[in-house]
Amino acid sequence: MDNLKNTSTDAAPTDTVSADVLTDALPSWNLEAIYPSFDSPQYKKDMALLERQIALLLESLKSPFDAASAVNAIRTWEAAANVAENLMSYAEAVYTADTRNNKALAEINAVEAARLPLGKAEVILRNKLAEIEDWEGREDKALEPHLFFIAEAVRKAHFQMTPEMEDLANDLARSGADAWQRLHEAVSSVAGAAFDGEQKTVTQLRGMAGDKERPVREKAYKAELEAWRSVEIPLAAALNGVKGAAIALDTRRNWRNAAGECQPLQKAAFQSRISEKTLASLIAALEHSLPLFRRYLAIKAAALKIPVCAFYDLFAPVGERRRWTFDEASKFITTQFSAFDPAMGAFAQAAFDAHWIDAGIREGKVGGAYCADFPLAGVSRILCNFDGSFDSVSTVAHEIGHAWHHDVIKSLPRTRSVYPMTLAETASVFAETIIFEGAYAKAATNAEKLFLIEANLKDCCQVIVDILSRFYFEKALFERRSTAELSPPELCALMLDAQKKTYGAGLDENLLHPYMWAVKSHYYSAALGFYNYPYAFGQLFSLGLYATHSEDSQGFAEKYKAMLALTGSATVEDVARSIGCDIEGGAFWRKSLHILAKKVDEFEECFKNA
Repeated sequence: MDNLKNTSTDAAPTDTVSADVLTDALPSWNLEAIYPSFDSPQYKKDMALLERQIALLLESLKSPFDAASAVNAIRTWEAAANVAENLMSYAEAVYTADTRNNKALAEINAVEAARLPLGKAEVILRNKLAEIEDWEGREDKALEPHLFFIAEAVRKAHFQMTPEMEDLANDLARSGADAWQRLHEAVSSVAGAAFDGEQKTVTQLRGMAGDKERPVREKAYKAELEAWRSVEIPLAAALNGVKGAAIALDTRRNWRNAAGECQPLQKAAFQSRISEKTLASLIAALEHSLPLFRRYLAIKAAALKIPVCAFYDLFAPVGERRRWTFDEASKFITTQFSAFDPAMGAFAQAAFDAHWIDAGIREGKVGGAYCADFPLAGVSRILCNFDGSFDSVSTVAHEIGHAWHHDVIKSLPRTRSVYPMTLAETASVFAETIIFEGAYAKAATNAEKLFLIEANLKDCCQVIVDILSRFYFEKALFERRSTAELSPPELCALMLDAQKKTYGAGLDENLLHPYMWAVKSHYYSAALGFYNYPYAFGQLFSLGLYATHSEDSQGFAEKYKAMLALTGSATVEDVARSIGCDIEGGAFWRKSLHILAKKVDEFEECFKNA
């Protein structure tokens, strides 16, 4: 009951966009199936409906609580939350496609104001659920679909303030942490610098990291750093504002240790529905992988004929790079998904045909990619910045993986269909894995295989090594922000320290990226800290799942769908057990790392044969 989206908003972890963008009929999404416009009768009707449903929920919470009234209140909450998500997802979709759209920004504020009482109602609902003992022991069929939701709500009741304080916090967030988050979106979407006499956005400059010419990559990297430097003051203010608000509220919500110190990581594990033991095992696995990825980067440097990679070499192509049109990408994705599961392939084809995807690169549009769900319509929409690279193909597949996840569970009640980021990223990265394996199997030459295996390792390096650096940075940021605001140079120093700890000798320590704290939108959410490690979880978990599929593919697609259907009504550990995986210990993660080690060996072999 956090009003968080069902699917994650991905700031495309690889961030590779080529300079020579292929703009062949790049599609824009069609949102009319959601709402024709902000002025449409449908949109206005749902805004009024949201107000009525919240009022009904608040009224139902005034009565004495028993099993029957609890079910009634939960169902009323589901209806209100679905309308709220539908409205907000639409307003944010319009806004992120063009951050200069003042009407969209006004509607985001209007939806936030309309759903504000829902936050207070959720707090009251948790408290009333927590007052009743032994929910599991009640023999009531109407309760059964909601028992996991109730157990989680009861636990969360211990980590919230009074209804009045939570209502005030939600109200202040509109002009506080949420406004800081939108400031980051607005500033980063238009920030840029001169490049060869032409103004380029940071999204375009970051895209040149995939250029085959090193001087171009270096020049774009320097221009990008200059662009971030020019807006470092407002972005540092935004980051300090977001994290300061998170620390203040989380401390008051009892996310703290015996000494009274804020424990944001404990909260993050709870939100991810993983145990702290699982999180510790995951981080240990990431750390264990660092020598492997430093070896990969050393091989890449040799392939690029340089002594050591700089940050701007991370996305440099190795081997024979293929350029993709969007039409080619859509057909390939559909074919590969169909080979794994015909239903998944048919779903992808339907998404392409119905214009679910906004793929163009343009000023004012946010960078990266995300998938938004619309529960009332039972559909999704995808924003990405397609550039013709294989990374872009993977990104589209990644986001369709999110949409497929939503489609699998959309018929379930909301209490069984809101899943954590860890499992959201598993679904999306698994989709990416299907695409890579299909492309690699069809590679006709060693040069093409070299390119694909390196591109895959490059993505894994980002999702494991760079994600670990972001985890270290955010951990240090929370610790430092609890006592003082941090200046842009201090934020840059923390980021550089985190990158040195993770990349080590794999990168030139004098050519790192001090402004990654400005690049990544994930840091700018007060409600969801440590947005980073779920990507690494999804990467390693999906590798383990795909290995299981490779060993025994018979019936695996159905087992996978059954697993996805469980993601909103069980802990991550139980979801993993449902498909035969134990993620609390280290053995499962080591199995995934062994797969990565074999890929590094294969990369080295392809390089030697080049």
